[in-house]
Amino acid sequence: MKTITIIGGGASGMIAAITAAQESGNHIILLERQARVGRKLLSTGNGRCNLTNLNVCRESYHGSYADFVLPSLEKFGVNDTLDFFRNLGLITVAEPDGRVYPLSNHASSVVDVLRFALERDNIELRAGQSVSSLKRRGGRFIVGTDEGEISCDFVIVACGGAAGANLGGVADGYRLLEMCGHSRTRLYPSLVQVKTDPVYPRALKGVKADAAVSLLAGKHILARNRGEVLFTDYGLSGPAIFEVSRCVSTSGGGLTVNLDLLADFSEDELTTIIARRSVTAPQLPANQLLTGALHNRLGQMVCKYAGISGGGSVGQLTPDEIRAVARAAKNFTLDVCGVAGFDCAQVTAGGISTAEFDPETMESCLVPGLFACGEVLDVDGDCGGFNLQWAWSSGHLAGGLGK
Repeated sequence: MKTITIIGGGASGMIAAITAAQESGNHIILLERQARVGRKLLSTGNGRCNLTNLNVCRESYHGSYADFVLPSLEKFGVNDTLDFFRNLGLITVAEPDGRVYPLSNHASSVVDVLRFALERDNIELRAGQSVSSLKRRGGRFIVGTDEGEISCDFVIVACGGAAGANLGGVADGYRLLEMCGHSRTRLYPSLVQVKTDPVYPRALKGVKADAAVSLLAGKHILARNRGEVLFTDYGLSGPAIFEVSRCVSTSGGGLTVNLDLLADFSEDELTTIIARRSVTAPQLPANQLLTGALHNRLGQMVCKYAGISGGGSVGQLTPDEIRAVARAAKNFTLDVCGVAGFDCAQVTAGGISTAEFDPETMESCLVPGLFACGEVLDVDGDCGGFNLQWAWSSGHLAGGLGK
């Protein structure tokens, strides 16, 4: 009988345990520091659990060696993941943008089917048990916990990353793998809110807008995305902001974020459209020029950004002033101050060096019999289910001990 200890009861750890248990003769010990498995899963996708994406590709992933993800994704891809969950009884639905959710729209449905799948005779779940050390002794692994030592043949480190500390994100996995001789890259929060000069965002707290987002260092564009942006009292949030946040974390200072709030129109087209207001509604206050095009508070703030107050009327605006408002709507620019940090981040950028693991098996190149999967490694994905797909793919490969 082979004893396999899996450290971490998150997404990658649970699928690793379920996969490992499918081979008769394996005894699986799944260790989870929290009182229950899958706690972080419950918060993903705003509580809906965006468990994968139909558009998964190499370009969705980042890290020092992002090609590391390819063997895992080829051996256990999106369709394999959907089949896996279908066999567990989960019904899923794909949205037009490729994001896949449980039909129930509740993350608890995903956690429940995984939890039930862990109820097997050869899986020993030990929740509420912390791991303090990992070492080799006499050809076996010795896992030190707060309830004693565990001797085993194989170890899979699936502790996750430092993101979401309030939901169980810890640095345990990095520390344990470093005990075994592995090295770690610098860690950054990713898929996280961006802090900006708060003057405009604070006045717009709670307002949402569809925008084309550009992150710039001077005039050089570092990252782009389009989607929902949420204004907050400290800056910006929302999916489009999350997508550029990695670049904010890993770049130096001196950044700005540009919001094109009416991206479907050119500046000339927008100028023509809003200029009609001077004829159709000349009596409107000047700061209402964008009423009907943007959220009212946002429209007023864009006018203020363009130097237009509410003192006059739309009919009194000059052509240059109307163009200035159109230009401001297309180039609403804020100075970037940083990101909200690991507590608020959805994922960690950076991790244990993938150069020290075999991408075909997820086994350590330094310590035979030691495997790692998921966020603990230097791999992070875009927003939209890509990080969970990495967890499923790498966890399945590690759970099969590379077979």
